[in-house]
Amino acid sequence: MSIASEPMPPQLATSTDRAELAALAEDTIARGSKSFAAAAKLFPPEVRRSAMLLYAWCRHCDDVVDGQQFGFARRPAAELPAPMQRLDALATDTMRALWGDTTLAPAFLSLADVVARHAIPARFPIEHLEGYRMDVEAERYATIGETLDYCYRVAGVVGIMMAMVMGARDDRTLDRASDLGIAFQLTNIARDIVEDARHGRVYVPAEWLAEAGLQEGDLTDAAHREAVAGLAARLVDHAEPYYRSAFFGLSALPARSAWAVATAHGVYRQIGLDLKARGADAVGTRISTGRLAKLRHVALGAAKVAATRLPLPLRRPQELYARPMRRRPAPGEERSSGDRRTGP
Repeated sequence: MSIASEPMPPQLATSTDRAELAALAEDTIARGSKSFAAAAKLFPPEVRRSAMLLYAWCRHCDDVVDGQQFGFARRPAAELPAPMQRLDALATDTMRALWGDTTLAPAFLSLADVVARHAIPARFPIEHLEGYRMDVEAERYATIGETLDYCYRVAGVVGIMMAMVMGARDDRTLDRASDLGIAFQLTNIARDIVEDARHGRVYVPAEWLAEAGLQEGDLTDAAHREAVAGLAARLVDHAEPYYRSAFFGLSALPARSAWAVATAHGVYRQIGLDLKARGADAVGTRISTGRLAKLRHVALGAAKVAATRLPLPLRRPQELYARPMRRRPAPGEERSSGDRRTGP
């Protein structure tokens, strides 16, 4: 999936083609993520359309790698090519889209249009594919820093691309967008510990498992439900400073886009809080927010945006994850893969 040079800019879709792609994307979102669908309705029309097109590519990649449709109905492995073959095909078609090939499936044409329209660097969709490679190779994570590397690639990068769709370009705002994606992914991991383990995926760091006295195989064992609930709660707690950092990033977004992001922020954060509150009873179930709760977060989102129109502290805590391009060694030190220091 590495490339020797930056691809040439892909072509913009025609207005007719883009409308058709957007209709397909909207259907994908409605079936694949009710939470995102609810928040997306708050975006201005053009931002909403690009956000949906970007989501359609992400959803397609996720489904292809997992052998699913819209995040559900996992197909028998015998009916599918090997996981690495599926990933290689995704990477090939993504690169073809970034090079301007207009003969591809709608998900890839959707990505090409968004990348061209919003001048999104090719490295971001490529980094996102790297997250899928980590899944396909069933990587394990020794430390929470390594888990955060994974979260950045599968979700932080998406947050950055979404922020660019909304007009953000400065690194500080993109850092906050990455923080929100990371917070979302930590919430997902906490909610799906058991389900993921059943499919051979473990994102909880090995050091946390050891501290809880657990082996990977214990995650699906009902006898260890209390300990697994403790791990889920720890992940929810770890997400909190990322949600807090992302909140302060709302001030850099146009008000209506900030409203949509604030609503998604509230809905997803609530999933984690509910998961933690239910403890062992939530282990192995899928926590979600109901319609009334979503409407409440729409209203709360508006209040959050109003609050962030006021001067607020913008400095991001240095202990938070630093995305790769923002890492730098201290004077006299060599850069290392474990460096977590942020930029300014």
